[in-house]
Amino acid sequence: MKPSLFVVGLPLVVGGCASTLPPDVMASSAAVEQPSPGPVVYQSPISGYVTRQPVDPKPWRRQNDLQSPAKGDAS
Repeated sequence: MKPSLFVVGLPLVVGGCASTLPPDVMASSAAVEQPSPGPVVYQSPISGYVTRQPVDPKPWRRQNDLQSPAKGDAS
């Protein structure tokens, strides 16, 4: 038999036979005694909406000059 079969198959077989006892799976009593969070308050999804109207475009050359580096420094 190939050794790779043992490398892959043996952990699968051993893992399938392993079991967890019920006390490890059950929730602890500390989790049950925690108080529940407060009630959820409704908030409208459009409460922060601001109306915006279309405007005419600004001159592109001034916008470009404001974004360009000083004295035409090409970096």
